[in-house]
This record gives sequence, structure tokens and C-alpha cells, in this order.
Amino acid sequence: MADRVHPMSAPPSSTPPQDHVAATETTPLHPSFRRTPPPTPGTYIVQIPKDQVLRVPPPDRARRYKKLAARPVRQRRVRRACCGFFGAVLLLVLLAAAFVGVVYLVFRPRAPSFSVTSLSIRGLDALALSSSSLSPQIDAAVRADNGANKKTGIDYRHGGEVTVSYHGEQLAVGQWPAFFQAPRNVTLFSTVLTGKGVGFTEDQRKRLAAEQAAGTVPLTVEAMVPVRVKFGKVLRTWTVDVKSRCEVTVDKLAEKAAAAANRGCRIKVRPLWWWW
Repeated sequence: MADRVHPMSAPPSSTPPQDHVAATETTPLHPSFRRTPPPTPGTYIVQIPKDQVLRVPPPDRARRYKKLAARPVRQRRVRRACCGFFGAVLLLVLLAAAFVGVVYLVFRPRAPSFSVTSLSIRGLDALALSSSSLSPQIDAAVRADNGANKKTGIDYRHGGEVTVSYHGEQLAVGQWPAFFQAPRNVTLFSTVLTGKGVGFTEDQRKRLAAEQAAGTVPLTVEAMVPVRVKFGKVLRTWTVDVKSRCEVTVDKLAEKAAAAANRGCRIKVRPLWWWW
């Protein structure tokens, strides 16, 4: 009796089917496998090439960069020249200020003082006051004191003028003499002042007569003198005008010298405000 033989299944093949291989090669990976892993927390330094930093401005500065780059070369040169000029002027001003400060600290200049010692008045007596036109003549004795300056001399130039007035009415005009006043020096000088065509109102005549009777006639003596200040033996300033105003009171209007009581003198020198 014959044995029944069962068919055997084919052994498993080591090579996969072609369809499976093709499916494995063409199937895309899951999107999660393609993502770049997140950076670890920390501080990062980004280095930019130098040529990009200098040549490529950021977007917010691009318009200004183009405007500056489009300026003409001549305009930039003019601006540089102006800046250089103003810088040089500023430097000269600073040097001059430093020089003036050094001179002031070394010499310590002070203003001279003036006073009127006496006045001899003619042509303003009681008989003359009755006339409508007066020609008074005044001899003024003035004292100039430079004792406050130890190293500074004062050179009074030609062209100075002295005036005497009564309540704003000019009485006489004369010249201030030219002379040099050394440091720590006191100079007394006299000058002749003359007037012409002087007239007073009736009220002024009455008031002048009353003041003369009381021995208190107020007068104003003003002087405008060009001077130059000398520091030591070499340095000299430019010529400036010195204005002096003295309020005096005389006891009489007579030909003899009348004693003058000084009520104070004021001096003004604007161009040399630092001198005083």
C-alpha cells in the first residue's frame, strides 16, 4: 500500500519581494524626523564681516547714508575750512583771555581817584546875574591820585575836556592837561574854563542867589579824558576814554578861590571794565 505524501511548502526566501522593496525606498519619512532639533539655551555671538559693517548700512540708515555719500566734495571742504577758522578764532580768544588774566593778577590795576580842591569863579556875581547873557570864567584846581597802583602808570593824552555846570546848565568848558602819572603818584593841576552866552531864567537866578547867600552852591564838574594804561615798563593798553563826574558844593561865587566840598566822584570806563 502506497504512502501518501503531502506537498511541502517552499522555504522562505531571503530576498524580499520587489514590490516590498520598492515601497520601502519610495515611502517618505515622517515629517517629525526632518525637523532641526531646537538649540540649547545659552548666549550666542554672531560675527559679521567687517566689510559688511562699513559698507552695508542697516535699512533704517540707508537713506541718510545715501544723502551723506552724495554730498559734493567742495561742500565738505568748505565746511572743514569754516570749522578750522572758527576753531582758530576761539583759540586766539582763549589765549587773549588767559593773557589778560595773568596781567591782572601780576599788576592788580586800580582806578585813580579825582577830586576838586577849589574853584575861582568870575562873572556870576549878583551884578552879573541881572544880565541876560553871561560869560563866566572858572579856575579849577583838580587833584588826581594814583596811589592805589603800585606797578601801573596812567598816561593822560591830549584832547581831554572839563566842564562845570549848574543844575544841568553848562557854565564853562576847559581842557584837561596831558601828563603821565607814575605809580603811587598824586598830581595837582589847574585849568581855566570859560563860558559864553550863558543865560538863566528868573527862577534860576533867585535860587542861585539864595544858595549863594547860604554858602551852599551845588556845581557839577565833569571830565572826559583819553588815557592809556602802562603796566610796568613795556606793556601799554590802547587809548580809551575815561569819564569822571564829581558833585561839589562851593560856599561863594567870587573871584577868590572858593572852597569846594566834594560830594563824591564817579568814574566810568566801559571798554576796560576789567581794569577797574
